[in-house]
Amino acid sequence: MARLLRLIQNEWMKLWSKKGTWVMTGLLILAILGMFGLTKWVNTMNNFDEQDWKTTVQGELTYSKEQLGNSTLVDGERERLEDKVKVLEYRLANSIEPLSDTSREGMIMSSSGIGSIAVLLTVIVAAGIVASEFTQGTIKMLLSRPVKRWKILTSKYVTVMLFGALLMLVGFIVSILGAFIFFQSGNGQELAWNGKEIVEVSVWGKGLYMLLLSFANVFVTATFAFMIGSVFRSSSLAIGLSLFIYFMGSTLVMLLAKYEVVKYIVFTHMDLTIYETDFRIVEGITMPFSIAVLAVYIVIFLSISYTTFIKRDITA
Repeated sequence: MARLLRLIQNEWMKLWSKKGTWVMTGLLILAILGMFGLTKWVNTMNNFDEQDWKTTVQGELTYSKEQLGNSTLVDGERERLEDKVKVLEYRLANSIEPLSDTSREGMIMSSSGIGSIAVLLTVIVAAGIVASEFTQGTIKMLLSRPVKRWKILTSKYVTVMLFGALLMLVGFIVSILGAFIFFQSGNGQELAWNGKEIVEVSVWGKGLYMLLLSFANVFVTATFAFMIGSVFRSSSLAIGLSLFIYFMGSTLVMLLAKYEVVKYIVFTHMDLTIYETDFRIVEGITMPFSIAVLAVYIVIFLSISYTTFIKRDITA
């Protein structure tokens, strides 16, 4: 274990010794601040009158009750709708306004968008961390050490995941700063049903929870890029395929939405934040089922990576 930790430390220091790593971190910061600034500008330019919040909540309540009449709802979806109805009824009965999406608190809670940027940058690192050893000709020197191959590969994989997690954390901190700089505090409250009563939801807790859910996309996509880079020794191929499935995955899911097989495709489950919204492309799936499917794919991707790396003969 001590040797593995030293390998991870060496890989981590090697990663941050590269100028490109710092550039990517800087791009993440600029991209988030740019998005916040653009959102503020768009809101300023749109001078339309906002609809009364009670009218909006009443519309959501009516729609949710209609959805509850759908006999095809699975238990998880029915429970979610029932909880939502209780919250909406509580708002109307007690005149508690929901937080605006463009309030300071609303922007902090919508931290899931950070993952969209972090996944692109993490994929670049995941795709090249093994493949670069082959392209630069350092793989022989790396494997000549008296260290088991699985430990070498594990140190690289852990480094990739730590990098992705760090990007998410940095992005969350920057988003908080952006929320305080560009947006004003809202007048409403975020509410939820805890199984016994309606309670106020912590803005910070909700923001971190959404951040954690969005990390699933980073985790799965980066693992796929890591596998392709390890097997085919090509970072460009790994980046290309990973970004293709990232951008085209939802399109494929929509095309196959009416078929049962779509429930077992990895693209269907990569965005866990949908379970905090009313948007569903595929009905009849729950978060535990999505997590289970993702876990299976992660095991498959890593099994291929380790088997290939451990058994491969280094001839160049």
